[in-house]
Amino acid sequence: MTEADVLTLLNDNRDERGIKHWQNLYAGTSDMTSFGLGLTRLRQLAKQIGRNRALAQTLWQSKVYDARVIALLIDDPKQITRQQAETQVEQLAGGMLAHVFASCDATLAKTPFVVELAADWVQSKDAVRRECGYGLLYEASKLSGKKAPSEAFFLTQIQRIVQTIENEPEKVRLAMAAALMGIGKLTATLNAAALAVAQQTGPIAFTSASGNCEPFDVAKHLTTERLKAKLGIL
Repeated sequence: MTEADVLTLLNDNRDERGIKHWQNLYAGTSDMTSFGLGLTRLRQLAKQIGRNRALAQTLWQSKVYDARVIALLIDDPKQITRQQAETQVEQLAGGMLAHVFASCDATLAKTPFVVELAADWVQSKDAVRRECGYGLLYEASKLSGKKAPSEAFFLTQIQRIVQTIENEPEKVRLAMAAALMGIGKLTATLNAAALAVAQQTGPIAFTSASGNCEPFDVAKHLTTERLKAKLGIL
């Protein structure tokens, strides 16, 4: 497919309600436009398009938000470099694309250097990088086998979160909360450590969203009977 093909596909699937929602959220704050498609639909279209690194690089230059999301979903993680990641993180439209860039099945989370990148970015002075770093840390909590970070690695990240979360902007706090949720589902030790932070911090509100989202209560996710049974927590 070509860029023109993708734009035609997006236009054919345009969502007028989504467009109005986009305009309410981002009018005057971005030079991009949108066809109003939600992430679920964009994932479906990306799957239809398939892996295409050349097309991904072309779409990343687009001023259409949906096309740039598609770019993040169809790129080839085996060919993404650390330099590409460092360049793209500077091009996230003020952080507008940060969540899908670092999580949501985007290809950056599938690169072989994801753990190293997460560990570096959570220590960055740049808030967007920290947000992405914690998003990648959440993705790293899904890794298994030899690719999975050690329990000690995750305990270090939890310690960093507890030391800094109170002074972080909301988007970074929410990314930290997601990371805590993912980490806290791995072992009983990590559950106890992550839960302590979640209970201390309390639910985190989505004040930067559209206003319809419930506060993110990590403790609720870490205390389900199913999870406790899985981890052997009495």
